[in-house]
Amino acid sequence: MPALIEDGRAKVNLTLRVIGRRVDGYHDLESLVAFADCADRLSLTPGPKLNLSTTGPLARYCGETSDNLVFKAAQLLGERVPDLRFGDFILDKVLPVAAGIGGGSADAAAALRLLAQANGLAIDDARLIEVAKLTGADVPVCLASRACVMTGVGETLLPLSLPKLPCVMVNPRVPVATSDVFKALGLRNGQLLVGVTDVLRATAWPEEGASIEDLVEVLAAGSNDLEAPATRIQPVIGEVLSALSATNGAWLARMSGSGATCFAIFENTPEAQRASQKIQLDHPQWWVHAGTLS
Repeated sequence: MPALIEDGRAKVNLTLRVIGRRVDGYHDLESLVAFADCADRLSLTPGPKLNLSTTGPLARYCGETSDNLVFKAAQLLGERVPDLRFGDFILDKVLPVAAGIGGGSADAAAALRLLAQANGLAIDDARLIEVAKLTGADVPVCLASRACVMTGVGETLLPLSLPKLPCVMVNPRVPVATSDVFKALGLRNGQLLVGVTDVLRATAWPEEGASIEDLVEVLAAGSNDLEAPATRIQPVIGEVLSALSATNGAWLARMSGSGATCFAIFENTPEAQRASQKIQLDHPQWWVHAGTLS
């Protein structure tokens, strides 16, 4: 059987509101999530044993194989599906790690999609969904890999149709641990960050067919509640946001997830391309991608 291939697209949190911290220690969130046109690539050559090798420009940052979310997701699925057919995974790693764009989660989701193909499982198989949730909070949204509103701890997804958003994504090549950012946020178990009336007031997300300008207007009214604590941990995030905001045509600049990747949305693709070229010239050590979110 020839190798099967799936892309693990970068996830971008256009907004991220922290509702509060539950009594079990997990944080309840509301986030509008989109996906970028940059991705890791994962291939699977089906076989009896589970193997994972890494390649690509950022392969050295993948850590131990046993800790990789691809490996973890495959093992968890094998525990739930009798005689699951595994095989040799090859991960071409191009997305920065610990970057707030769900690279590891996207890779795990791609692994689950590949194993589903190799074993004739439906993508909505309950065991697949269960494993996605167990592997990581961002894995369920990456499994679908389409724009949606994500709530709870990432388990509740409401699909949305977004216009293609010209964007520039920038990571200063400084890893930020999600756990450190939530710790810096400083919520106690059972503490709400927003009032009850705020929780009950649903955000009016744009309807299908909305323009980029309409969407940006809604996004501008929101925020990323993790941006401030992440910037305290890594002040370079502020430099990235300033660099993006200073480019011509940037309508909105914001951090994604728990950082340190930031993005800006532009009116059109040529402006985004020019902005990325300027940032790459000014900051050659940063990871920069110009493309689209959708």
